[in-house]
Amino acid sequence: MFRRSILPAPTAAVLAAAAALVLATTATTATAATAPGFLGGADLPPHPSSPWYAGPVTKGLPETTPFCLEGALPAAGGWHRTFGTDVDAGAVQVSVRSASDASAARLAASLERKVATCAADWLRRTPGGTASWQDYGKLAAEEGAHVYGVDTSISESEPGVHLYGIGRDGSTVTVVMWGQMGHLGDAPVPAFRKTTTTAVNRLNP
Repeated sequence: MFRRSILPAPTAAVLAAAAALVLATTATTATAATAPGFLGGADLPPHPSSPWYAGPVTKGLPETTPFCLEGALPAAGGWHRTFGTDVDAGAVQVSVRSASDASAARLAASLERKVATCAADWLRRTPGGTASWQDYGKLAAEEGAHVYGVDTSISESEPGVHLYGIGRDGSTVTVVMWGQMGHLGDAPVPAFRKTTTTAVNRLNP
């Protein structure tokens, strides 16, 4: 049984991305014409003290791989959009167009496995750390979606929490990661389930 608690490194990366995004708020027309459909800032769980800032929809993977998904996202066919706030919350959406529906289904399944085992894998690499995860269930969106939560911490560091929404529409897979300081009990799960449903339904495979 894991104890609840987030990894300082990914939390710091979320905060850095948030600060960098204040000036980057719109996508180019060319990008919008060729990329899968993406979330906007208003689609994310509302933050009590800050708006969400949406960076441009960008081809390829994020410069910093989302926590728990290291080595799991293929660069080919990938697009991403990063979101930030004025405070401690940040998010990123990565969408991948696969060669076929079958390959997309395999990718979605592998991403789910990666997130589901993330807390245990992190504990093995982090002596003295604490971690937990939660399966928040499946969603009825296109070919299906699933929501998970992970939190980790080390001593003398702020705890943090991440939520993950993973889903598929045809040959396109998307994953949304939301994170902030805190624990699983602090996470806006119902609102994030709506965010995940919107993300999957908005894909244009």
